[in-house]
Amino acid sequence: MKLASAIAIYFVIWWTVLFAVLPFGVRNADEAGQVVGEGHEAGAPVAHGLVKKALITTVIAAVVFAAIYWAIVNRNLLGG
Repeated sequence: MKLASAIAIYFVIWWTVLFAVLPFGVRNADEAGQVVGEGHEAGAPVAHGLVKKALITTVIAAVVFAAIYWAIVNRNLLGG
């Protein structure tokens, strides 16, 4: 597998996993017991935690990419 192909595959996996991880642990103002001011959406997240979610996404995407890379490199072992 060429480096450019590997980077492109990892990029797609990373974004897909990010959208799966984004809703984890999100609490809105009502669930957190906060008073919502006028003009603010009650369903908006109180704390998004994007840095933590990006790190989690990176780890999960690396594991998924490793499995896909192994399958591509060892396709003869898989009957392909």
